[in-house]
Amino acid sequence: MPETVLLTFFLAKIRGYKICPLFKSWAIYPLIVFEIFTFVGQVATFSGNYVIIRTIGRLTPIYLITYLFLILKYELYISSIIGSLFMILGGALNDIAIKTNCGFMPVYQSLSRLTGRSLENFQGMNDIHILGDSQTKLKILTDFIDLGYTILSVGDIFIRVFVFIVIYSALKKINNQGRKEDVEINSI
Repeated sequence: MPETVLLTFFLAKIRGYKICPLFKSWAIYPLIVFEIFTFVGQVATFSGNYVIIRTIGRLTPIYLITYLFLILKYELYISSIIGSLFMILGGALNDIAIKTNCGFMPVYQSLSRLTGRSLENFQGMNDIHILGDSQTKLKILTDFIDLGYTILSVGDIFIRVFVFIVIYSALKKINNQGRKEDVEINSI
């Protein structure tokens, strides 16, 4: 989900929020560690090593749990509940796509073919992804949003909304606290 984190930072910067204060807190570093693992896994798959990415896939629940550090540190309870609803919706949409396609998630590739991350290269992984074709049902819910290194479904986008909401809310809260402290100092 590195693209989601970077997009969050970009949009927060456009809104005038400072990003550096987030890195003064220990709560962001477990996320950074997992993002680095994910990046290493993505690079390894480009080299033909799929063991790392398989392991990282199993660690996804732990990765999502690391967001609790940010949620608890900055008391982002309402934001995390809203984000969790998006995550549940995304998971449900993915489950619907898988169930209607006989237990498989069809994948439609475009950019991934050019980057070498096409599904044909992953045949030995024994996962639920298959190439989409004319027999695919509910195509709109399948993996068709091709980023070149990964292919997302609408459900995956909803799951990433959780990541966006939590990080953006943390940045907003940090920046608002900083402004409040500046006002208090200036009023003294």
